[in-house]
Amino acid sequence: QVHVAESGGGLVQPGGSLRLSCEATRGNYGIGAMYWYRQAPGKERELVAKITSDGRTDYADSVKGRFIISRENDSNTMILQMNNLKVEDTAVYYCKANIKNAQYSYIAHWGRGTQVTVSR
Repeated sequence: QVHVAESGGGLVQPGGSLRLSCEATRGNYGIGAMYWYRQAPGKERELVAKITSDGRTDYADSVKGRFIISRENDSNTMILQMNNLKVEDTAVYYCKANIKNAQYSYIAHWGRGTQVTVSR
């Protein structure tokens, strides 16, 4: 059964760091690209960072130089290291994983989200 789950959110002061994890069940057919999105109150969900199965990464301009995305393919885990956090980073952070099914098609699966709050 496919399952995607985030962990690691919490409350941190501006300038601090947090590390988010996302674990995805692989099934028998593999995992493609994985993503971090976030949604702040009253705003649309936005893409924060992406990592492909071969490790290529991309970031939103607002987090470049502060966030680092990585993945451990053996454990189907994706990490988002967030440094120098700002108040405007406050949001619910969601993991999305493109998981290959029995028909060899990639289907997007979302986690339930983890709250990140940056406040004094």
